[in-house]
Amino acid sequence: MERDEEAVHRMPVETGPSVVTGAHKVPVMASGIPSADTSEAEVPPETVTRTASASADAGHDVAIGLAQPNRLQLIDEDQHFSGALFHDHLSQWGMLEAGFGYDICAVLGSQSTGKSTLLNRLFGTNFDVMDDRARQQTTKGIWLCRGMDRNVLVMDVEGTDGRERGEDQDFERKSALFSLATAECVIVNMWENQVGLFQGANMGLLKTVLDVNLTLFQVGRARAGAPKEKTLLLFVIRDYIGTTPLANLESTIRADLQRIWASLTKPEALAGAELGDFFDVSFSALPHKVLQAKEFDEGIAQLQRRFIDRSDPQYVFQTEYHKRIPIDGLPHYLESVWEQIMQNKDLDLPTQQELLAQFRCDEIAAAAAAAFAAAMTALRSALDAGQVLATLGVDMASHRAEALAVFDKDASRYHRGVYARKRADLLLQLNAVLLPFFLAQLKNLHTQLASAFQQAMQEGTRRASYNFGGLVEEHVTHALAAFDAETQRLVLPDTDWSVSEERVHLEEDLRAVARTLRADETQKLAVRLEKDIRRHLAEPIEAALSEPDAGMWDRVLGAWHEACDRGAALYRERAAHLNTTPDEDAATVGRLHMVAWRALLDRVQESTSETVLASRLRAFFEDRFRYDASGVPRVWKPSDDMDDAFVQARDATLALIPLYATMQPETPPTVAGDEDTPSWDEARRVLSERRCAELGRRFRRDADAAYVEAKRGTVSSMTQVPWWMYVVLIVLGWNEAMAVLHSPVYFTLLCMLLASAYVVWRMNLAGPMLTVTTHVAKELRALGEQQLRVYLDAPGTAHPAPRATEARPAVPESAEPRLPASF
Repeated sequence: MERDEEAVHRMPVETGPSVVTGAHKVPVMASGIPSADTSEAEVPPETVTRTASASADAGHDVAIGLAQPNRLQLIDEDQHFSGALFHDHLSQWGMLEAGFGYDICAVLGSQSTGKSTLLNRLFGTNFDVMDDRARQQTTKGIWLCRGMDRNVLVMDVEGTDGRERGEDQDFERKSALFSLATAECVIVNMWENQVGLFQGANMGLLKTVLDVNLTLFQVGRARAGAPKEKTLLLFVIRDYIGTTPLANLESTIRADLQRIWASLTKPEALAGAELGDFFDVSFSALPHKVLQAKEFDEGIAQLQRRFIDRSDPQYVFQTEYHKRIPIDGLPHYLESVWEQIMQNKDLDLPTQQELLAQFRCDEIAAAAAAAFAAAMTALRSALDAGQVLATLGVDMASHRAEALAVFDKDASRYHRGVYARKRADLLLQLNAVLLPFFLAQLKNLHTQLASAFQQAMQEGTRRASYNFGGLVEEHVTHALAAFDAETQRLVLPDTDWSVSEERVHLEEDLRAVARTLRADETQKLAVRLEKDIRRHLAEPIEAALSEPDAGMWDRVLGAWHEACDRGAALYRERAAHLNTTPDEDAATVGRLHMVAWRALLDRVQESTSETVLASRLRAFFEDRFRYDASGVPRVWKPSDDMDDAFVQARDATLALIPLYATMQPETPPTVAGDEDTPSWDEARRVLSERRCAELGRRFRRDADAAYVEAKRGTVSSMTQVPWWMYVVLIVLGWNEAMAVLHSPVYFTLLCMLLASAYVVWRMNLAGPMLTVTTHVAKELRALGEQQLRVYLDAPGTAHPAPRATEARPAVPESAEPRLPASF
């Protein structure tokens, strides 16, 4: 692990009285912040808030948060707890109002194994890391820092097995126990070659810590019936080269932990407890930081997602690990835990002390950023409304320069290294605030140019003659030129903003709009041609099927070929200005062929439906049975051979059914069909055998009825009145006729009747007279029934009662007289 010592640039500042920290005096500036002009002898780095070191990993230290939070030495190397400073730091970190919304993570491991570097990479903290030019202890005591620009408290614990403490393992055991008791996740940092070792892998330390953890913290909760607290042990295996599978290393560590747990003497209340009741174990491996730098960075990124992505299946900060202590009571809780550890003779637990590194610069940067954000708020509403602001680039540059000037004025008095780093952080923060404005402007510009392009294309396609490809290139070039002119004023210096990707997206969208418009135009043309094809197919097919003969299906398919050729020619003629590709033309022409084929099949199905075909067969039969070869209606005489004519007409008609049943052209077409349309082999069978048989039976019934009707007409014409009946009528009715003619009364009455009949017939009054007569008869009948009912119901009318001795004979229902049905 590398550590580049930061050059300290001292500036003359006004100092005030000094304060005593431990055994040393620290000069204090008028503002109350420790002065940067302090000698190394006066201010040891372990007794005051340490200056953040610029490490080789500085580029990764702020992987998430833009501004690094200040650190806190919660417990120094002399085991002193800094409770008051902890509370102040929580206020500085803005976490006092977090309630339960925070997490705690700690790291354990041997000295100089890269624990601080790992935390800096994972959480964006700024813990001091070891200088590889002088391998010596860097982290002393327990340090605390807020990580990842979110409510995560990260504890950097002093490494174990260090030469500075030698065989004195009291503090490292207490600090480890403190971490297990207070943190939700404890990272156990070890090298791959330490797996399987007892001391090297800190198994001896874990055994002691687990034992005392049960005694100090878990027994009381078990007796009180409270739920067991769980902690996640995350073993991070460093310098992993992959020779030994990670699963094997996991198995070794799990086996060691189980052996340690089985060897513990458990209290009575926890006699049956398992390791999984208090700890969950997880693993991760990281390649060598120097030899495999790229793989190491990728591994850090994957491990980092487990701490920040709640949707990750291996998310670290699960609810079950939280200690459920409100953050405003956390300082007192951690201090009480540390006191409990210190009072135990065998082992005690650790807590934290604060560190004040870059507070003032952060405060100044926060004030400048707040004023900057307020100034930028006025521009937000216009961008949210979809407007494109012409002066947005100038306004963003002006407001950013003002914010940096405010920061430079107040923060330049402090340590140059911290000032420079915090200024860079502030610049990143300001750029991050400006980035949504930049993106919103790009989005609005993109939308505006795309809308204008679509409108221009629609207006161009309304002209009588146009070249679609030429229109597209013209308007795309114009839109991209407008985009370049606008974005050139929008991109600010000292940013990594780029518009190249957005430009590519804009061009893609414009061409997508053009493709959509062309597809719409092609679709409209195809629909018009489809309607034209259907209209031109209907009449020829109907005419061909109305004249059944051997060439009927050739005429039907000829009409189909003609419609296909006509549709394809019209498409190529009208689509020439759309700049369609040969493949698109071929696809559309094929589609028109399929539309014509479906139209043909639909028309054939309609014309060969059972009702239509039965009517067609009946008409064909009647043309040959009821009309002669000249088309003159036949009047059948007894001498005519009706049976032979009937049989010929019937057989000729029945021969049409097989003709309609199957398409049999001389040259069958080649139609492949698709999911919705049958091919030629599937469609050539028009009528099934069952339908043919049913049509035959139905036609025979109609033909037989026509034959019977014609036969009956012939028989009725043969039935005539004999001539001698007229002679009998004259002889027998001569006297009556003479009586009427010689009687003036009868003759006058006969003349009146004949005259009245002539008038009625001449004026077509027979129907109205019959109606009036019927109505009058009904009225008279109703009036008579009413009068009869009044007479029968009148009082005093006596009706003779039947005698009891006279029994009415029973008349069976069948013997009762009935009226004829015609009555």
